Amino acid sequence: MAATPSVPELRRTRFARRLPVTLSELAGPAHGHVDLPLHLAWSGLTRFDLDQPRLRMSYYRIVLAEGQHDDLVRYLNHERLTAMWPVLRTLISRDIRDVWENAHAELKPGARAAA
Repeated sequence: MAATPSVPELRRTRFARRLPVTLSELAGPAHGHVDLPLHLAWSGLTRFDLDQPRLRMSYYRIVLAEGQHDDLVRYLNHERLTAMWPVLRTLISRDIRDVWENAHAELKPGARAAA
């Protein structure tokens, strides 16, 4: 009989299923105002100015935590995500961080220095 997966394993599997295959799939906006749908921004702000660093960070945290695959590729921007990742990774859950870094080596700490 197979062992029952732990709660952290189940959470990580849920996040891993949503991931894009490559970061280049992330074709979301880099600037301007974006209105997130209620299935993503169900509590608090729904409109974000991506040119404001704090609002941009909140926007990325919400999309990473709540977004399905189609949301991730629609609302996240590859260049913005990789530029923000060193700080963003400290503001998101360990499960999300680990899943993204395991799937996309360029997000792992030290990856930019090695490149």
